[in-house]
Amino acid sequence: MDVDAALTVALLLACLSFLALYLKGSRKKKGKLPPGPAPLPFVGNLFQLDPKEMHRSLEKLSKRYGPVYTIHLGSLPCVVLCGYQAVKEALIDQADDFSDRGDFPVFYRFTKGNGIAFSSGEKWKVLRRFALQTLKNFGMGKRSIEVRIQEEAQCLVQEFRKTGGAPFNPINLVCRAVSNVICAVVFGRRFDYEDVAFLTLLDHFNENFKLMSSSWGELYNIFPRLMDILPGPHHQIFRNFEKLRQFIAERIRWHQKDLDPDAPRDFIDCFLIRMEQEKQDPLSHFHTETLVMTTHNLFFGGTETTSTTIRFSFLILMKYPEVAAKVHQEIDRVIGSDRAPCLADRKFMPYTDAVLYEIQRFITILPMGLPRAVTRDTPFRDFLLPKGTNVIPLLNSVHQDPAQFKDPTSFNPANFLDENNSFRSNDAFMPFAPGKRICLGAGLARMEIFLFLTTILQHFTLQPLVAPTEIDLTPQCTGLGNVPRLFEFRLLPR
Repeated sequence: MDVDAALTVALLLACLSFLALYLKGSRKKKGKLPPGPAPLPFVGNLFQLDPKEMHRSLEKLSKRYGPVYTIHLGSLPCVVLCGYQAVKEALIDQADDFSDRGDFPVFYRFTKGNGIAFSSGEKWKVLRRFALQTLKNFGMGKRSIEVRIQEEAQCLVQEFRKTGGAPFNPINLVCRAVSNVICAVVFGRRFDYEDVAFLTLLDHFNENFKLMSSSWGELYNIFPRLMDILPGPHHQIFRNFEKLRQFIAERIRWHQKDLDPDAPRDFIDCFLIRMEQEKQDPLSHFHTETLVMTTHNLFFGGTETTSTTIRFSFLILMKYPEVAAKVHQEIDRVIGSDRAPCLADRKFMPYTDAVLYEIQRFITILPMGLPRAVTRDTPFRDFLLPKGTNVIPLLNSVHQDPAQFKDPTSFNPANFLDENNSFRSNDAFMPFAPGKRICLGAGLARMEIFLFLTTILQHFTLQPLVAPTEIDLTPQCTGLGNVPRLFEFRLLPR
């Protein structure tokens, strides 16, 4: 073969290789994303977003681009779902297609895709089935867990009595009580309210929830590689994560020392037994690191959102004393003062039920939910979302959808009451994320919020240190979650 022929063949092979790469890239990029604001190189649409109130910025953009549009967080395109109809069509009507976990760098750096909350695909399905069955076996949704909550609520009441009506910040005591419920299921025990290791653990949880809900946390999720090398308080998130990992890993080692396969005591024991059963299976999803991350997911999810909801509830009930007075009246009429509240009381307390639902709607603890990703190339409305496309469901926009609620921007229990003042449910109530990835502890959270708050209000009147009109319900920071402002109040015995 002469030189010209060799060059021709080489050039042809190069062209074919380039064409193959181009077609491969085209296949990856195929699809039709919804229109949205034009992004800038590297920064995407950052300058059109307020990291302090990301969900508000996204809701504002939807007024121009519609309920389904594309935003670029840095170089990452994300499809935004705004309003009940868009979220329902995606996360409920096409639940399987929207069931993967989207990119969440601040968590992924810690979990590496392990655990229930931040895994996807078959691993997520296997872990979720296992967790649901195990939690059910340990009383989730049953009378036994109700008794556990009732007992912890009484412990909290006793701690509140020790304040003697003096002003105090309830954050620590509320977190200890709520966390002890999930601790009983996961670790097989509750912790004393003065246990130093337990208190340190809760401090790490609270600090991380606040940092991840700050501008620093939002910026990390948009520019993780850049933020890894820039100084700032966001690095404390990962130091806290490491301390949480060590705490959980130590408890796992303690469980391994006296594990009885015939008598599992808690979630960790059950997971360790499954690990042993599948240790010869190279495709098993049951490993120590997965156990650490799954335990962290359950612990964090079972503590932070519920305790935050209860703290917001205190603020709202103090700001609207007429609402608190009606709840007190219903508690006195249905429960009285001689026995503890129980879940069976709920159906006879429509106003209280409506208030608790309205509190969760009004504050929307996770205003943007957790990001989703589509599991395959997915037709949605007039678009085609390529497999892996990130999706942001704006749960706050669902809860403030005027087509779904009578008075969406104000706190009004009538949003969950009919003309006869009976409780009225609403499909647009989505505090625990709808669809396939609904929070594992949703049922537990509903039980806790009702039993803790009715028990507290059975025994105490909430007294603010300022006039009700001066109580600020605006979150201290908003990002991953809405974090209430720090406050003190008095609890006066009834």
